[in-house]
Amino acid sequence: MTRPLLYETIVDHLLDELRAGELVPGGRVPSETELATAFDVSRVTAKSALEVLRQAGIVERLRGKGSFVVPAPPDLDGVSAQDLAERSEGEPAPAAAGTASRRRKPDGDVDQAIAFLLPDFSESYGLDLLTSVEQACSAAGIDLILRRTRGSQREEELAIERLRAAGTVDGLLVFPVHGEFHNASLLRLVLDGIPLVLVDRSLDGIAASTVHTDGVAAAQALTEALIRRGHTEICFASPAPSHTSTIEQRLDGFRRALAAHKLGPDAHRLTDLVSTLPGALTTENIRHDVAEVRRFLDAAPQVTAFVASEYNLARVIALAVAEHAGHAGHAGHAGQPATGEQAALPEIACFDSPVDPFAPPRFLHVRQDQAEMGRRAVELLRAQLAGQTAPVRALVPFTIVEP
Repeated sequence: MTRPLLYETIVDHLLDELRAGELVPGGRVPSETELATAFDVSRVTAKSALEVLRQAGIVERLRGKGSFVVPAPPDLDGVSAQDLAERSEGEPAPAAAGTASRRRKPDGDVDQAIAFLLPDFSESYGLDLLTSVEQACSAAGIDLILRRTRGSQREEELAIERLRAAGTVDGLLVFPVHGEFHNASLLRLVLDGIPLVLVDRSLDGIAASTVHTDGVAAAQALTEALIRRGHTEICFASPAPSHTSTIEQRLDGFRRALAAHKLGPDAHRLTDLVSTLPGALTTENIRHDVAEVRRFLDAAPQVTAFVASEYNLARVIALAVAEHAGHAGHAGHAGQPATGEQAALPEIACFDSPVDPFAPPRFLHVRQDQAEMGRRAVELLRAQLAGQTAPVRALVPFTIVEP
């Protein structure tokens, strides 16, 4: 005979207290946090137990006050948690908990499972992060569910709602999608006390644990590396930074580096590129951005270097630089500094670059520690599953890699 699920143990305990008169009609029921501590479970599991009792008409939950036994509870003689589950159309746990459809281990325990939502991943960024999350989950015996949101807030919201409705996960890691407004489902996760860790970026107004690189410091260090290589006219290139925390931070770091070296407040900026937005890396959009960069170079021939917000954008700029140089009759190699008296093409620096064991990196770049980011994200989520509630902000290291 298998042991009861964790939330069932809590429900049975509370039913016993009701029958024994230790909990009385109108009396306060222990909170989610108190139950989680007493039974050494997550708040999600404790929330599930209280929700089962609420659905059975035994407990009422008053917003801002807590949970209370109803004034006239039903007859509880011989009633168990499993009986209450069967009364609820065969669903033994509410959707938020995710224990109902979970696999049991041979000893009767229930597997923990988490979901990782991310816009996409590639060799330049995301693949190492995903690999690290999978390895950390595997080492901890946690099932991992992956959902690609494809850069769409709507896809992100649907993924969160479907996971909660299916009741298959205990917590979520979310690499948030860029957007003018926060996803309402993320806010609901926080308000409902669902274990959540935001990966790669933080979101203003969402009090959740986060794991990310210090984008300001990284961009400042990258820009200063270009300055040390002799560049004083540098352009920052990105998609529109508005409401996008990572780009805003990188632009801030770029400006700080210029200010620290007294290179003037009026930095060169090209921040309306579109090809590297989620789902937008198409031939048409690349050609659009190449044309934009070429027009910029015509208007600002004094620029000798670019800081690109990401690797694929650096590739787009390199293509534009090469075309512009060919049209103007220049020689040189995009991404490399000046040598001798030869007129050099603008040097390009960026964030992240795929590691090629057979060749040096193409661009000067920031390398974020994706492996550490993934490991810390799982670590923070496990802490929440064990009852930790205070949000934690974890910064992971970065390095500047020379070409």
